This record gives sequence, C-alpha cells and structure tokens, in this order.
Amino acid sequence: MGCMARPREFDEEQVLTAARDAFWSKGFAGTSVSDLTEATGLGKGSLYGAFGDKEQLFTRVFGDYCTRACAVADDQLAGPDDTAFARLGAYLRDMARQSAVALDEAGNPRTLHSRDGCFLAKTTAELAGRDEAIAGRALETFRGLRERLTGIVAAAQRAGDFDASIDAEAYAGMLLATLRGFESLGKAGMTAAELGAMGDVAASMLPGAH
Repeated sequence: MGCMARPREFDEEQVLTAARDAFWSKGFAGTSVSDLTEATGLGKGSLYGAFGDKEQLFTRVFGDYCTRACAVADDQLAGPDDTAFARLGAYLRDMARQSAVALDEAGNPRTLHSRDGCFLAKTTAELAGRDEAIAGRALETFRGLRERLTGIVAAAQRAGDFDASIDAEAYAGMLLATLRGFESLGKAGMTAAELGAMGDVAASMLPGAH
C-alpha cells in the first residue's frame, strides 16, 4: 500500500500573509530566506515544498494581493447610480487617509489600515523594470482599478451628477494617478491629517453636472 500524503500542519493563508508582510517590509531583494522562515514559522524545506522557491512564493503573494486589491475596490465603489457621486468622493477621502504611514509593534512601516497599496507601489518600483511577469501583473491590476473607477464615474454621469461631457475612462486614469500619488506621499511620511486634507480637496473638485 502506498504512503498517504501527510496533511499540511499550518494555515496556508496565515503563512502567505506573513510572507507578504516580510516582502512588503524589505522588498524582494532585501528579504532573505531566513527572513521568510522567521516570519512564517516554517523551515526552508517546508516553505519551499509548499510554495516553491523565493521567487515563486513572491509571485504567489503578489498575485493574491492584486486580486484582493481589485476586490476591495469593488466593495467600496459598487452600488446604485444615484449614490455613485457621493461614493466616489468618500472613496477619495478614505484612500487618502489610509495612505498615511505609521509604525507597527516591531517598528516596521505600515499604512494605517492596510499594507496593500504600498506593497503594490513598492513592488512596481523595485521589479517592474526587470521582471516581465511582475510588470504585467501590476499593469493588469492598475488597469483593473482604472476600469472600476471608470465604472463609478460613468454611473455618476448616468445619474446626472457628474459632468457628462468628460471622458469617463480618461478621468478615471487621472483619479488613479491621484490615488497613487497619495500612496507615494504617505510613504514619504506625510500624516493622515495632511493626506486627508488633500483627499477632501480632490473630492471637492469632482466635476459635478452643470
């Protein structure tokens, strides 16, 4: 009788989250195998046996993040046309404040509510120029986010609350660039109050219907 495979004795989601946070803190190149084993609590053999080598593990956690980033945008932006304009303004304000960086218990930088935006921005800056797969996944994610922003702008236009003469996709691209700018400023050390004020201004400048 052949040997039955032993079940994994760890929570896969927890391990992947711990690995993601290690990569987020130090970047791909700066994260060693020792960093990963310490963060996840798994030995090198168990870690690589379950997820492959360091590059494969990184690709997995980055892909999972990208999927989640679009799902989070769906949760915050989806809804009926008649409240789309208000939701978009609230989204800009919320994302601005969330881009502020604080320190966690270990003294590592983190965003106030999640690490996700900074992880995408940091990965793109570090690897997009030399890793075609990562660059492609990042671009796909950015386009997905622009698509969701286009959808809410178009919804507000259908409701008669947003200037109908504006190209929804082009304006969504500008909003995406604004959101990426919030993240860069937060990473540089601007406070939630400073970024929140910027988000308030961005929301107040949305072109309502005339």
